Amino acid sequence: MIIKMEKISVICLCALTFSCGKAIEKAEHDYPVKPVFFTEVKLSDGFWSPRLETNRTVTIPYAFEQCEKTGRVKNFEQAALVNSGEVEHGDFCSAYTFDDSDLFKIMEGASYSLKVKYDPELDKYLDELIAKISAAQEEDGYLYTARTSNPEKLHDWVKEKRWANLYMGHELYNMGHLYEAAFAHYQATGKRSLLDIALKNADLITREFGPDKRRGVPGHQVIEIGLAKLYRITSDAKYLDLAKFFLDERGNKVGHKLFGEYSQDHKPVVEQTEAVGHAVRAAYMYAGMADIAALTGDSRYINAIDRIWENVVHKKLYLTGGIGATGKWEGFGPDYELPNASAYAETCASIANVMWNHRMFLLHQDAKYIDVLERILFNGALSGTGFSGDRFFYSNPLASFGQHTRSPWFTCACCPSNITRFMPSIPGYAYAVKSSHIYVNLFMQGEAKIGISDNIVRIKQETEYPWKGDVKIIVSMEKPGKFTLNLRIPGWARNQPLPGGLYTYMDIVDEEVTLKVNGEAAPIKLSLGYAHLSRRWKEGDIIELHLPMPARRVLAHDKVKADVGRVAVERGPLVYCAEWPDNFGRVHNLILKDDFKFKTEYRADLLQGVTLITGRAEVLKEKEGRIITGEQKLVLIPYYSWAHRGKGEMAVWLARTAEKAVVQNP
Repeated sequence: MIIKMEKISVICLCALTFSCGKAIEKAEHDYPVKPVFFTEVKLSDGFWSPRLETNRTVTIPYAFEQCEKTGRVKNFEQAALVNSGEVEHGDFCSAYTFDDSDLFKIMEGASYSLKVKYDPELDKYLDELIAKISAAQEEDGYLYTARTSNPEKLHDWVKEKRWANLYMGHELYNMGHLYEAAFAHYQATGKRSLLDIALKNADLITREFGPDKRRGVPGHQVIEIGLAKLYRITSDAKYLDLAKFFLDERGNKVGHKLFGEYSQDHKPVVEQTEAVGHAVRAAYMYAGMADIAALTGDSRYINAIDRIWENVVHKKLYLTGGIGATGKWEGFGPDYELPNASAYAETCASIANVMWNHRMFLLHQDAKYIDVLERILFNGALSGTGFSGDRFFYSNPLASFGQHTRSPWFTCACCPSNITRFMPSIPGYAYAVKSSHIYVNLFMQGEAKIGISDNIVRIKQETEYPWKGDVKIIVSMEKPGKFTLNLRIPGWARNQPLPGGLYTYMDIVDEEVTLKVNGEAAPIKLSLGYAHLSRRWKEGDIIELHLPMPARRVLAHDKVKADVGRVAVERGPLVYCAEWPDNFGRVHNLILKDDFKFKTEYRADLLQGVTLITGRAEVLKEKEGRIITGEQKLVLIPYYSWAHRGKGEMAVWLARTAEKAVVQNP
């Protein structure tokens, strides 16, 4: 079914952590900082608004269409026929037993889309899907279309009985995404139809699993996040207890046979110190640990994810914000192992990493987590979807010899379906509030409505970010009031690409960040990466923030062998790359010497509008059987925008000397 949606201006959606409206929050503990909900933020910028609109009008309906074509919807119809007694066995029509989760993720994104702009056709289609899901659910709440349809056709390791293979069967993983979809649908529409399905299933799982019941953990984490959301809606502690049980059971040899590092089931989560195994599973687990820590007050989880975060950011993070160096297990390699052409850096992992870093900020109020989040957002995550909204990357390498292209869909479609729910969430990361403090975390033109104390504050941003570093903030409110406005001063504007020293700038920028309030210079006193402006604010107060945005050379730590003798280029929050169409068909033969002079040029007619970085670079060429050094114009484009003009070479890390450049493809 193809759903056509009228184009409109986009209101933002909150981060995946929370939503607004009907959720009941009676927890004794919670995050000390609250994100500003998507219903209270409206974007009007030229960078994100069109992308969110494309997701709403193209990606979501396209993904539903693919679910229809590939049998993901039919799987529920077949399970319903078995449940009704019309047939003894149905057919499971798609490739993987976890394909149910793709539909749930798209339904989550579609629900948020309804909150952005009500669409009766989409609302009706969701109701029809929910009816099919309800009919596919077994009487006791079990929902897993592959087994319900025909268990005899399943692989040996899952067909014997329910929960027979938690490692790869992914019954619990599917349900985690169901719970998130149910939360979103209930928040967006007020309807209980999908929520009741989720609660019926969650009640079954709480009866089945627990310390004195069935022991075991999900092979692929995400149910922990979903259970936390069900707890937020219902205030029923059994859902929170079950999420905590699944976390605490990991690494428990008494409870079950351990799955090992691949599923982060090699030791108790509170004892883990290093990111290992499958990157998506890991980051979902770390986000879940943050949720459970916030809701229970258990600091052991926080201590563990603090250690793991430092390991990732200091030793295992790509310059683009991607995580997961190897495709062998879609996950983390050893410290400092960050190959470029074979980088996996799965789109789903970037999305999960954003979710995790946002939760770390909500716990600690430190801008370094938003620095990482912003890097992922503008680079590693954004590259996962093409401009058209119907072409996708599963992995996001940092070098290519022409073998990479975005695909219209995947047999394992976790990334496209994840994008549908992630893109609308982006504006929800922009603002947060704690008591009398407002945090401005991301710079996006638009307006936010923020409740603080007994006042309503409206913040309007005017900016051309990420192309320009000037941000004007206009404050208005129902009545004058005193509060603190905390402006994030990005690490890249403070000569620090990322915390921890994994990457450093070659060139130190002397131009300073400046701040004005009502035209008068204001001193910048940084604390945890924020400039704090405490005053009695009145209607029409204006803040002007200037962030210098020169092009910068970046070096990797000496232990990153793939980048020794190489240099990358950034400007503002954007990582740049060289791509073949702009550089005479080749890029791996380019040499970016240390005395390279950068120029910038905005091109509205190229790649939906980009600022280019240009200059004269050395180049290796073959002439009459000899390798010679020449000179040519170099053009760099934002990394997220590559692979839109056909197959060819691309590189983020360029040679600094001729020894590292190559003339022929390897």
